[in-house]
Amino acid sequence: MKDQIKVLVWFKKNANPKYACYCSKVTEEQVIDAVVKHGSKTVQQVNAITGAMKNSNCKENNPMGVCCHKIIQEAINKGLAMK
Repeated sequence: MKDQIKVLVWFKKNANPKYACYCSKVTEEQVIDAVVKHGSKTVQQVNAITGAMKNSNCKENNPMGVCCHKIIQEAINKGLAMK
């Protein structure tokens, strides 16, 4: 059954990679890097650096069937907390 899973769900403990944006294949680590190393503070700034939300087809690509905006914002918050 596990071999039938196409992508790991981002909030699972051992998900690797841990996608923040499934459509553009942007990981939580890349979002945090955009915050910590490049000074991004908004979803728009992160998107410009990482390419997140560029190829949006969330209903099909995201296992939750919703836009990744909230997931990206949560990753930004993690990055801001690290600064």
